[in-house]
Amino acid sequence: MHADRATATRAGGGLHEGLLGLPLNVPSTALFTDHYELTMVQAALRAGTAHRRTVFEVFARSLPPGRRYGVVAGTGRVLDAIENFRFDPELLAFLREQRVVDEDTLRWLAGYRFTGSVTGYPEGEVYFPGSPVLRVEGGFAECVLLETVILSILNHDSAVAAAASRMAVAAAGRPLVEMGARRTHELAAVSASRAAYVGGFDATSDLAAGYRYGIPTIGTSAHAFTLLHDTERDAFTAQVEALGRGTTLLVDTYDIAEAVRTAVAVAGPGLGAVRIDSGDLLLVAHRVRRQLDELGAPDTRIVVTSDLDEYAIASLAAAPVDAYGVGTRVVTGSGHPTCSMVYKLVARARGEGRHAPLEPASKLSPGGKRTIGGAKWAARRPDAEGVAEAEVVGTGPVPPELAGRLLQVELVLDGRITGREPLRAARERHRRARAALPLSATQLSAGEPVIPTEYRISGG
Repeated sequence: MHADRATATRAGGGLHEGLLGLPLNVPSTALFTDHYELTMVQAALRAGTAHRRTVFEVFARSLPPGRRYGVVAGTGRVLDAIENFRFDPELLAFLREQRVVDEDTLRWLAGYRFTGSVTGYPEGEVYFPGSPVLRVEGGFAECVLLETVILSILNHDSAVAAAASRMAVAAAGRPLVEMGARRTHELAAVSASRAAYVGGFDATSDLAAGYRYGIPTIGTSAHAFTLLHDTERDAFTAQVEALGRGTTLLVDTYDIAEAVRTAVAVAGPGLGAVRIDSGDLLLVAHRVRRQLDELGAPDTRIVVTSDLDEYAIASLAAAPVDAYGVGTRVVTGSGHPTCSMVYKLVARARGEGRHAPLEPASKLSPGGKRTIGGAKWAARRPDAEGVAEAEVVGTGPVPPELAGRLLQVELVLDGRITGREPLRAARERHRRARAALPLSATQLSAGEPVIPTEYRISGG
């Protein structure tokens, strides 16, 4: 796809890194939490249970309706959030002024640093109902404070990545550009760009995402640029003179056929691409392709935009389209803006002390919101052909035949971040994980999870 002098920074790093690795001034994430997390800490400190060893797990009881697999995204942002979770003096002053917690709790918060450990599915991996996507282990108080920020990141980013993955499947190798920044909150737009990249998109229009995460950025012009000029020819001439013949010209401001003729007349047969943003895209794409060929511009590409989702992209599979630009639908999860992941306490120590033995803890609420107690491992069992056939989740010893197929990796050890990786690694991991699923995973029609979740609960 022609990227008009596209900004392509390195594909790696996290929110704490900017262009060329320069550090960004990242504020504390400590208030990205709910009020009751802090009141629980106050009560636990008074009761003497705040430092009792606990295990929390993040999982989804089900996938969004009709989805066949989920995509883990946002892990790198979670690590940044944990690292920057601290109560600066101004935050403590706010909590004191609002009387959220008492002075003893404020003193404890002033020294807060997460000292526990985190393991989980690596970013880009797929998940299924019950998959222990993240496990947070440490003292109750230090772990419970992280609940809201972890869930807000994983629920949003995983939803966007799942939508992006489905669109990447539908695109079948044709480039995808995320361009939804104006359709969501300005900060959500940056994380959505990152998640879409993990899910299979190739570039973004959002410069903040390019700066923070090294995602290639692409941009051309809007209808306003054409309308600014006295004629369409004047607009095309100005753009070509400024950006070169490899640019992408927007041809649907007035009459598409006339615009295509003008575009080739101005830029010549070396015109990079034309963009179509309205109309019957299937019909128009065929007409434009034929016209470009007749005008001697067979190498000029066709880019389509206009409220695309995975279904619209799939419907254009037979069209002479070279790339897609997607906005609203990808940044909002294509109808499923959350994954409904939860953060539940699944084990606690029998007594005080860092090494006190753990015992399962489970929620037994009526209405289907039961929790399976115990810290869990997870493995994906393949069939004889090497294709995934089950997500196996268990407690206790890992069966020998699954020992080499465990999914969780170390992310934080004793408060030290150990699981950072380039963003491109997560993107490639997702491509491999999706390819290892049964072929029916790529069907866009609604269906059940493509593989079942099997539980092997020790003593259950």
